Amino acid sequence: MYTSREDIGYDFGDDSKDGSKTIQPNPNIDGGWAWMIVLSSFLVHILIMGSQMALGILNMEWLEEFNQSRGLTAWVSSLSMGITLIVGPFIGLFISMCGCRKTAIIGGILNALGWILSAYASNVHCLFITFGVTAGVGSGMVYLPAVVMVGQYFQKRRALAQGLSTTGTGFGAFLMTALLKYLCVEFGWRNAMFIQGAISLNLCVCGALMRPLSSKEFVNEKYVVRNNSEVNHAKALSHSTETIKSNGVLNEEQEKKEEVTNEEVLDSVQHIESGGKSRSGRNMYGLCILKTVSQLTVTVRKGFGVWYSSYFGAASLFTNRVFVAFIIWALFAYSSFVIPFIHLPEIVKQYNLSSQNNIFPLTSIIAIVHIFGKVILGIISDLPCISTWNVFLMANFTLVACILILPLMQTYISLAVICALIGFSSGYFSLMPVVTEDLVGTKHLANAYGIIICANGISALLGPPFAGWIYDITQKYDFSFYICGLLYMVGIIFLLIQPCIQKKQPREKSTEEAQV
Repeated sequence: MYTSREDIGYDFGDDSKDGSKTIQPNPNIDGGWAWMIVLSSFLVHILIMGSQMALGILNMEWLEEFNQSRGLTAWVSSLSMGITLIVGPFIGLFISMCGCRKTAIIGGILNALGWILSAYASNVHCLFITFGVTAGVGSGMVYLPAVVMVGQYFQKRRALAQGLSTTGTGFGAFLMTALLKYLCVEFGWRNAMFIQGAISLNLCVCGALMRPLSSKEFVNEKYVVRNNSEVNHAKALSHSTETIKSNGVLNEEQEKKEEVTNEEVLDSVQHIESGGKSRSGRNMYGLCILKTVSQLTVTVRKGFGVWYSSYFGAASLFTNRVFVAFIIWALFAYSSFVIPFIHLPEIVKQYNLSSQNNIFPLTSIIAIVHIFGKVILGIISDLPCISTWNVFLMANFTLVACILILPLMQTYISLAVICALIGFSSGYFSLMPVVTEDLVGTKHLANAYGIIICANGISALLGPPFAGWIYDITQKYDFSFYICGLLYMVGIIFLLIQPCIQKKQPREKSTEEAQV
């Protein structure tokens, strides 16, 4: 299941027959249109993640308008942020069937519709549906393709490209906060949401820029496709696939028969269509509909097959122990980043630091340094002598240490230093797609990253309410940070243990093959 970084960006043929076959990567890899993909992803992060970071402005307006409890009103923002990430695995199905471009365009329309409908909401419960669910699902349909396309277009500079594109979150937090605040003051929150919905239609433009890679292969002696170890790995995968076939888990022969049958239907339709020019226009129209339905059936069947096999079939992602550990880590990680954004203002108020915080808010320090953290960590990870996995782990250790230390800081300067470290270390978010791609390969990146952000969504959805519940019991925020930090540490321990187990198994398999 593990795919090395050298595999990304190449189209492989049957390497079992010729291990020395060489090809040239697509010319758009690491250059050309790849930078337009980075721009598209950058704008997506501004319009989606940046807007979600600025929902505090609208949350205050909703409290005044509907006179509901803070806990109930806060669920509107939590639903939007959580659903954006939770729907990741299901968006992978859309990507398998329609591709990233169509999925993102549809998501842009749905997100804009959610903003516009929310402008006419009569109560908080309506906002749950219009903004929390509708806009949240639309955001997820754009966010996942934006991340996947960057991974597909970059090989050598993947970490840097992901870092540059995800800096849109920090820029968006500043721009959207200022924009929503201005619109609410000038036009009211309802018109502000309507205008924001119109702005969100630019997500369709971002989706249109997500041009799929060409499947053409280019021969070049400078690029070696597989070394001996990779060939052995391919043989092992083919052997496991044959075993699963015998058990009936993955019946490729049946799929091939179904594909041949579908192709025969399409050929027959085309033959009838070409020979029936003299028939009436009504019959020809019916044949065109039949052809379209047949093509759609083939596309849906193939897309669902790829999506299903990724989760439950021969190439199930859950058979990769490191990836499973990655999921467990994601369940605890994201809440540790979200909770400071929500509770820091209240902590500052308790410590009588509001005057200093109003001059330069601590959350702004996190957002600013977060931008530089993503870029710098991306550059460091792309260095030939540096392991992306090690950079990822070091950033996680730094972040969890800051979360555990933060309750001990009671001065503005000390809190500012800790917030700066939180912002910088949380820049590892730009490395998450890179690490995921290294674990499962480019082919399964969409589905795999969909699972990861789904776990992050659960963390974002439940983390802040859990911290508030702890505060209601203890009347302190200290235990919220301590508990979240300890759970975060458990996830990191899983990441440290599983790679050691994963590395032992291929060595044992290779020894058995050598004996045979």
